[in-house]
Amino acid sequence: MVEVTIPSPGESITEVTLGTWRKKDGEWVEKDELLNEIESDKATLELLAPAAGMLALNARSGSEQKIGALVAKVDETAKRPAGSKVPKAAAVKVPKTPKDDMTTTSRVSGVARKVAAERGIDAAKLPGSGPSGRVMKIDVESASTTVQPGSNPSTRGVRREKMTRLRLKIAERLVSAQHSAAMLTTFNEADMSEVIRLRTEHKAAFEKSHGVGLGFMGFFICSCVSALQKYPRANAYLVGDEVEYHDYIDVGVAVGTDRGLVVPVLRNAEAMGLADVERTLRDCATRARDGKLTVDEMMGGTFTISNGGVYGSLMSTPILNPPQSAILGMHAIKKRPIEDPNAPGQIALKPMMYLALSYDHRIIDGAEAVGFLVHVKDCIENPSRLVLGI
Repeated sequence: MVEVTIPSPGESITEVTLGTWRKKDGEWVEKDELLNEIESDKATLELLAPAAGMLALNARSGSEQKIGALVAKVDETAKRPAGSKVPKAAAVKVPKTPKDDMTTTSRVSGVARKVAAERGIDAAKLPGSGPSGRVMKIDVESASTTVQPGSNPSTRGVRREKMTRLRLKIAERLVSAQHSAAMLTTFNEADMSEVIRLRTEHKAAFEKSHGVGLGFMGFFICSCVSALQKYPRANAYLVGDEVEYHDYIDVGVAVGTDRGLVVPVLRNAEAMGLADVERTLRDCATRARDGKLTVDEMMGGTFTISNGGVYGSLMSTPILNPPQSAILGMHAIKKRPIEDPNAPGQIALKPMMYLALSYDHRIIDGAEAVGFLVHVKDCIENPSRLVLGI
């Protein structure tokens, strides 16, 4: 018998939640076949079969398990069932076209497959709202609540679902931030005209030179790095009665996934050019949505940026990510009439974005917070000061 135990997602994790078993007790499994997805308050890990054989389950789906706990065994000596095909050697993979890729199981996220299986829904047939039409958890949930023809539309059913470890951890940190910090928010607005012009003009050359697209987030990260260097208290922690300053800048970028909000951290952002920021950001965002981020990649961070604008938010007050002292909120770009800076007294229609900086008033004074946000605004409105690297 080969034991299947709970692996450690990271040093700070001692307990995880066991997901839905993909195989039943007594079924045959192949080596490296996906058996379960275990969830911690930081990341999701896949539990693979250590060998081919007959599966014997020792723990039920949804149960809480300690790291190293025995949850299943695989009997290597069992006889392969009749009709079961021996897996062929891996063939050379041929790159698929986007159309081909849409027909594979990779089109459905792991969490979406889990929810679909629990609710008896064929996720492969659902339209996806994720990148490249990927089916996400929200798509499955929407399908399960849709009224079917001939059903009773006045049904007043009630159901409860246990909160995931990640959602519980998020809730704990948000409440902690509001109870432990003297949190205030200051607002400003930035004219996005120059960033949009620069992006449009250099987008193709930038991608050709660096192999990554040129987005808006890269400009904001570089602008915040510049502001944090000028206002170091926004990059500091309050530890007891001391202020801990950092000579490095680790920027966390909030990414919404079907599992909840995760914040991968860009280490030493002060040493990155715009191309480095965009490459790192793309890699982190992709792995965050696929649940592949490691715990270490989400630990720490000295400053956070949250972009509610991708969901259409016009204005919000972001909550601090403890023990950090400040967080920047980006919002939707909307055209609004403002005074044309190049023609005083004249009104022009400009693409504007509201910016919000929430900060811990115990460390950061109001003047510093306003100065920080004005500095970010100036960098966005005059992006030529930020090195493009092309």
